[in-house]
Amino acid sequence: MASRTSQKVALMNILCSELFENSLKSILDEFIKEDFAATKKFKLYLDTIIVNIPTKATKYKKSIYFDDDNIKDIPHENFTIVFFIDTQHDQYLILNILPKEISQ
Repeated sequence: MASRTSQKVALMNILCSELFENSLKSILDEFIKEDFAATKKFKLYLDTIIVNIPTKATKYKKSIYFDDDNIKDIPHENFTIVFFIDTQHDQYLILNILPKEISQ
């Protein structure tokens, strides 16, 4: 009879910093003045990116802002989303969203 090996699958929470929330609100407030439908589409796709971080975290490059392999940048349209992989607390922390001209 074959032996079974139990594997622990770590479920990591995704948290957003207050800085990220405030930055995103400012961005969306500006976008909505121009085009409500495009703003809704941008936010929906951004939510999809964030929800998929646990399965795609390793594909993103190390952040240009920090000398830490656990801080990554996600390019999204004209923005960069910066997040931290907190392995000690089993969570991802979305740090900020920055316009690309600032992030370059």
